[in-house]
Amino acid sequence: MNVLLLHGSPREEGNTFLALSEIAKTLKTNGIESEMISIGQKAVQGCIACGKCNELDRCVFQDDLYNTVREKLKKADALIIGSPVYYAGPNGSLCALLDRLFYSCPELLEHKPGAAIAVCRRSGGTATLDRLNKYFTIQNMPVVPSQYWTCAHGLRPGDIAQDAEGLQTMRTLARNMAWLLKNLHAGAVPAPEAEPRERTNFVR
Repeated sequence: MNVLLLHGSPREEGNTFLALSEIAKTLKTNGIESEMISIGQKAVQGCIACGKCNELDRCVFQDDLYNTVREKLKKADALIIGSPVYYAGPNGSLCALLDRLFYSCPELLEHKPGAAIAVCRRSGGTATLDRLNKYFTIQNMPVVPSQYWTCAHGLRPGDIAQDAEGLQTMRTLARNMAWLLKNLHAGAVPAPEAEPRERTNFVR
Protein backbone atom coordinates (compact mmCIF):
# COMPACT_ATOMS: atom_id res chain seq x y z
CA MET A 1 0.00 0.00 0.00
CA ASN A 2 1.32 3.40 -0.96
CA VAL A 3 0.23 6.96 -0.23
CA LEU A 4 1.21 9.79 -2.56
CA LEU A 5 2.12 12.96 -0.65
CA LEU A 6 1.81 16.07 -2.80
CA HIS A 7 3.97 18.86 -1.39
CA GLY A 8 2.32 22.07 -2.56
CA SER A 9 4.87 24.61 -1.34
CA PRO A 10 7.70 26.22 -3.31
CA ARG A 11 9.88 25.99 -0.21
CA GLU A 12 11.79 22.74 -0.55
CA GLU A 13 12.08 21.92 3.15
CA GLY A 14 9.79 24.39 4.86
CA ASN A 15 6.98 23.77 7.33
CA THR A 16 4.67 22.10 4.80
CA PHE A 17 7.43 19.62 3.98
CA LEU A 18 7.99 18.97 7.69
CA ALA A 19 4.27 18.38 8.30
CA LEU A 20 4.11 15.90 5.42
CA SER A 21 7.30 14.25 6.69
CA GLU A 22 5.64 13.72 10.08
CA ILE A 23 2.78 12.01 8.26
CA ALA A 24 5.22 9.88 6.24
CA LYS A 25 7.03 8.71 9.38
CA THR A 26 3.78 7.72 11.06
CA LEU A 27 2.53 5.92 7.96
CA LYS A 28 5.81 3.99 7.90
CA THR A 29 5.46 2.88 11.51
CA ASN A 30 1.97 1.65 10.63
CA GLY A 31 3.16 -0.42 7.70
CA ILE A 32 2.23 1.98 4.88
CA GLU A 33 4.73 3.26 2.33
CA SER A 34 4.61 6.80 0.99
CA GLU A 35 6.24 8.96 -1.64
CA MET A 36 6.45 12.74 -1.67
CA ILE A 37 6.41 14.88 -4.80
CA SER A 38 7.04 18.62 -4.61
CA ILE A 39 5.49 21.06 -7.06
CA GLY A 40 8.72 23.07 -6.95
CA GLN A 41 9.20 26.69 -7.93
CA LYS A 42 8.50 26.64 -11.66
CA ALA A 43 5.35 28.18 -13.10
CA VAL A 44 2.48 25.70 -13.36
CA GLN A 45 0.09 25.78 -16.31
CA GLY A 46 -3.54 26.19 -15.33
CA CYS A 47 -6.60 24.67 -16.97
CA ILE A 48 -7.86 26.59 -20.01
CA ALA A 49 -11.13 24.62 -20.33
CA CYS A 50 -10.24 23.44 -23.83
CA GLY A 51 -11.96 20.09 -23.31
CA LYS A 52 -9.17 18.16 -25.03
CA CYS A 53 -8.81 15.87 -22.01
CA ASN A 54 -12.19 14.37 -22.93
CA GLU A 55 -10.62 13.18 -26.18
CA LEU A 56 -7.11 12.36 -24.94
CA ASP A 57 -7.89 11.00 -21.45
CA ARG A 58 -5.14 13.30 -20.19
CA CYS A 59 -4.38 17.00 -20.14
CA VAL A 60 -3.35 18.50 -23.46
CA PHE A 61 -0.35 20.20 -21.82
CA GLN A 62 2.74 17.99 -21.58
CA ASP A 63 4.58 19.44 -18.59
CA ASP A 64 6.77 17.21 -16.43
CA LEU A 65 4.99 17.96 -13.15
CA TYR A 66 1.57 16.91 -14.41
CA ASN A 67 2.99 13.83 -16.14
CA THR A 68 4.91 12.75 -13.04
CA VAL A 69 1.99 13.12 -10.64
CA ARG A 70 -0.39 11.44 -13.07
CA GLU A 71 1.90 8.42 -13.36
CA LYS A 72 2.34 8.19 -9.59
CA LEU A 73 -1.44 8.29 -9.09
CA LYS A 74 -1.79 5.12 -11.15
CA LYS A 75 -0.04 3.14 -8.42
CA ALA A 76 -1.00 5.16 -5.36
CA ASP A 77 -3.68 3.83 -3.03
CA ALA A 78 -4.36 7.23 -1.46
CA LEU A 79 -3.49 10.90 -1.78
CA ILE A 80 -2.55 13.51 0.81
CA ILE A 81 -2.16 17.12 -0.33
CA GLY A 82 -0.25 19.68 1.70
CA SER A 83 -0.26 23.43 1.10
CA PRO A 84 0.89 26.63 2.77
CA VAL A 85 -1.77 29.27 3.27
CA TYR A 86 -1.74 32.21 0.86
CA TYR A 87 -4.46 34.80 1.52
CA ALA A 88 -6.66 32.20 3.26
CA GLY A 89 -6.31 29.76 0.37
CA PRO A 90 -3.96 27.14 -1.07
CA ASN A 91 -0.91 27.94 -3.18
CA GLY A 92 -2.14 29.02 -6.62
CA SER A 93 0.35 26.81 -8.46
CA LEU A 94 -0.92 23.81 -6.52
CA CYS A 95 -4.52 24.60 -7.46
CA ALA A 96 -3.54 25.01 -11.11
CA LEU A 97 -2.12 21.49 -11.05
CA LEU A 98 -5.04 20.01 -9.12
CA ASP A 99 -7.62 21.54 -11.46
CA ARG A 100 -6.02 19.75 -14.40
CA LEU A 101 -5.43 16.45 -12.59
CA PHE A 102 -8.87 16.08 -11.09
CA TYR A 103 -10.64 17.06 -14.31
CA SER A 104 -8.55 15.06 -16.76
CA CYS A 105 -7.99 11.76 -14.94
CA PRO A 106 -10.83 11.07 -12.49
CA GLU A 107 -10.44 7.32 -12.97
CA LEU A 108 -7.07 7.51 -11.18
CA LEU A 109 -8.65 9.13 -8.14
CA GLU A 110 -12.14 7.72 -7.59
CA HIS A 111 -12.67 5.80 -4.34
CA LYS A 112 -9.10 6.36 -3.18
CA PRO A 113 -8.90 7.93 0.29
CA GLY A 114 -7.81 11.57 0.30
CA ALA A 115 -6.76 14.12 2.88
CA ALA A 116 -5.46 17.67 2.94
CA ILE A 117 -3.26 19.59 5.36
CA ALA A 118 -2.64 23.31 5.62
CA VAL A 119 0.29 25.15 7.18
CA CYS A 120 -0.25 28.75 8.18
CA ARG A 121 1.38 31.52 10.15
CA ARG A 122 -1.74 32.35 12.14
CA SER A 123 -5.08 31.70 10.42
CA GLY A 124 -6.70 30.89 7.09
CA GLY A 125 -6.03 27.18 7.51
CA THR A 126 -9.64 26.00 7.61
CA ALA A 127 -10.51 28.04 4.52
CA THR A 128 -7.57 26.42 2.75
CA LEU A 129 -8.74 22.96 3.81
CA ASP A 130 -12.24 23.72 2.59
CA ARG A 131 -10.90 24.46 -0.89
CA LEU A 132 -8.67 21.40 -1.00
CA ASN A 133 -11.28 19.01 0.38
CA LYS A 134 -13.65 20.01 -2.42
CA TYR A 135 -11.35 18.21 -4.87
CA PHE A 136 -11.93 14.95 -2.99
CA THR A 137 -15.66 15.32 -2.46
CA ILE A 138 -16.35 15.99 -6.14
CA GLN A 139 -14.39 12.89 -7.15
CA ASN A 140 -15.98 10.16 -4.97
CA MET A 141 -12.97 10.07 -2.66
CA PRO A 142 -13.41 9.25 1.06
CA VAL A 143 -11.96 12.10 3.12
CA VAL A 144 -9.79 10.89 5.99
CA PRO A 145 -10.28 12.76 9.30
CA SER A 146 -8.08 13.58 12.25
CA GLN A 147 -8.58 14.69 15.84
CA TYR A 148 -8.84 18.36 14.82
CA TRP A 149 -8.66 20.39 11.62
CA THR A 150 -5.50 19.30 9.88
CA CYS A 151 -3.63 22.59 10.26
CA ALA A 152 -0.18 23.25 11.64
CA HIS A 153 1.42 26.59 12.41
CA GLY A 154 4.76 28.20 11.70
CA LEU A 155 6.30 31.14 9.87
CA ARG A 156 10.01 30.41 9.49
CA PRO A 157 11.16 26.96 8.31
CA GLY A 158 11.28 24.70 11.35
CA ASP A 159 8.78 26.70 13.44
CA ILE A 160 6.28 23.85 13.10
CA ALA A 161 8.39 21.81 15.53
CA GLN A 162 6.97 23.99 18.32
CA ASP A 163 3.35 23.22 17.36
CA ALA A 164 2.88 20.06 19.43
CA GLU A 165 -0.85 19.82 18.77
CA GLY A 166 -0.43 20.44 15.05
CA LEU A 167 2.13 17.65 14.72
CA GLN A 168 -0.05 15.32 16.75
CA THR A 169 -2.93 16.10 14.40
CA MET A 170 -0.71 15.07 11.49
CA ARG A 171 0.16 11.78 13.19
CA THR A 172 -3.49 11.05 13.94
CA LEU A 173 -4.36 11.71 10.30
CA ALA A 174 -1.63 9.27 9.23
CA ARG A 175 -2.85 6.56 11.62
CA ASN A 176 -6.42 7.01 10.39
CA MET A 177 -5.23 6.78 6.79
CA ALA A 178 -3.31 3.57 7.56
CA TRP A 179 -6.33 2.09 9.35
CA LEU A 180 -8.65 2.85 6.45
CA LEU A 181 -6.26 1.49 3.82
CA LYS A 182 -5.73 -1.74 5.76
CA ASN A 183 -9.47 -2.23 6.07
CA LEU A 184 -10.00 -1.57 2.38
CA HIS A 185 -7.30 -4.05 1.43
CA ALA A 186 -8.64 -6.65 3.85
CA GLY A 187 -11.54 -7.36 1.50
CA ALA A 188 -14.06 -4.64 2.14
CA VAL A 189 -17.16 -4.36 -0.02
CA PRO A 190 -16.22 -3.17 -3.54
CA ALA A 191 -16.87 0.45 -4.45
CA PRO A 192 -20.41 1.08 -5.72
CA GLU A 193 -21.02 1.09 -9.44
CA ALA A 194 -21.44 4.64 -10.69
CA GLU A 195 -24.38 5.88 -12.72
CA PRO A 196 -23.67 7.63 -16.03
CA ARG A 197 -22.90 11.20 -15.07
CA GLU A 198 -25.51 13.87 -15.71
CA ARG A 199 -24.21 17.35 -16.57
CA THR A 200 -26.56 20.31 -16.57
CA ASN A 201 -26.00 24.05 -16.54
CA PHE A 202 -29.42 25.17 -15.23
CA VAL A 203 -30.28 26.64 -18.63
CA ARG A 204 -31.48 23.49 -20.33
